Amino acid sequence: MTAPLTAVERGALVGIARAAIRARLGLGPSPSLPETGGLGERRGAFVTLHRGGELRGCIGRFEPEGSLARTVAAMAVAAAFEDPRFPPLRADEADDLDIHVSALGPRVPLLDPGLLRVGRHGLVVTQGWHRGVLLPVVAVERGWDAPTFLKHTCLKAGLPADAWRDPATTLETFEAEEFGDPAREET
Repeated sequence: MTAPLTAVERGALVGIARAAIRARLGLGPSPSLPETGGLGERRGAFVTLHRGGELRGCIGRFEPEGSLARTVAAMAVAAAFEDPRFPPLRADEADDLDIHVSALGPRVPLLDPGLLRVGRHGLVVTQGWHRGVLLPVVAVERGWDAPTFLKHTCLKAGLPADAWRDPATTLETFEAEEFGDPAREET
């Protein structure tokens, strides 16, 4: 895992995500994308959007689109307008978004499922063209233990719940720094 992001860098990334969405809606300028410090690192990211406490979009990628700042901007726009589970975001929804960013560490093969640590690891399950990814925070929010986390990641991949036991299934973990807009989280 790379050095942790500072509070200022975290705030900047949430601001970049919000500005990128607003720019796409024609509600403001495109964000500047700093290439310094943690913002300039080549890291993957997920951006998760909630509105009224409900999921409104979540998209990410492990392979960065250049700097972390650039990747976050691209994933914010993708979460708002390209998540196939939801209609594209409307301008009247923009001010009500809670934005969470997950800055990703590298994927690491999980050879022993007993080493999966809920709260520390995110999980990738792959078998053939099926792939499911769940961020570390998902298992914590839902109160899952490791076997339940494995099961739900398999289901997300469109596989049987116990596909993680199949030798043809690849398991990988990753760590993520997960954070949102502190001003919105206090309310």
